[in-house]
Amino acid sequence: MLKIAWNDIYAHALPDNHRFPMAKYNLLPEQLLYEGTITAEQLFSPMAISEAQVLRTHDADYWHSLKTLQLSRKEERKTGFPLSERLVQREITIMGGTLEAAQYALVHGVSMNIAGGTHHAFTNRGEGFCLLNDIAIAAHGLLDQKLVKQILVVDLDVHQGNGTAQIFQDDPRVFTFSMHGAANYPLHKEKSDLDIGLKDGTDDHDYLALLDFHLKALLEKVEPDFIFYQSGVDVLATDKLGRLGMTINGCKQRDRLVLEQCKRNAIPLAACMGGGYSEKISHIVEAHANTFRLAQELYF
Repeated sequence: MLKIAWNDIYAHALPDNHRFPMAKYNLLPEQLLYEGTITAEQLFSPMAISEAQVLRTHDADYWHSLKTLQLSRKEERKTGFPLSERLVQREITIMGGTLEAAQYALVHGVSMNIAGGTHHAFTNRGEGFCLLNDIAIAAHGLLDQKLVKQILVVDLDVHQGNGTAQIFQDDPRVFTFSMHGAANYPLHKEKSDLDIGLKDGTDDHDYLALLDFHLKALLEKVEPDFIFYQSGVDVLATDKLGRLGMTINGCKQRDRLVLEQCKRNAIPLAACMGGGYSEKISHIVEAHANTFRLAQELYF
């Protein structure tokens, strides 16, 4: 059964000026339920992670400033959110969603978090709507419990996974692969294990050819026994922050390529949704929904 992490705090903890793009966190499960792609029993409400789990990945001083709402104005601005207790609770709940999804993926082959993909969070700071790094926290959880030995992060959000790259820069057990807009945020890129920078306007054909080549090569080279997939839909040509030229169908074929490779090679996969900022919310929801539809179709 495809298990999906979702909690209404994902959308409801956010300030009003962020409600439009973040409305997807409620609209997406509603759409999937309405069309019959999933049933209510497939959704699970994740538990917030513990302080010890936060500190396994993030610096104690940063976490203290975050949980006590003492970030400086400059630090708060870099996150993109006005800090609040509700926002911190949202973040540790999202972290739990990806960790639990990873555990379900070990059993069922694939699992997903309606939120997550907070790849701009570093060990000691937050950036770009990311306070804590869910992929890193979940990866540490699996490795520490000796449930997996080698992880591949496939980050296909349009923005480089700079925080994830920094966190795992000295850990050979986690290979970070980021395929992103070369001229897009962040201005200063960290060094992933493999970075593929794309030109503005890159279309479906060129994108999919590059991804197919590099993903197949990485599966042979890295030999992962687990994959975290950051499936941001800000690669769409309609995205206000994206600058690439992909269609909704191209984004769907991207997801199919990743999921089919994992299914074929029997590699468990946990997916997080990442970014999506198209003018029409229907484009965002449809592109994200395709990821879930494909997982249901290919695995179950």
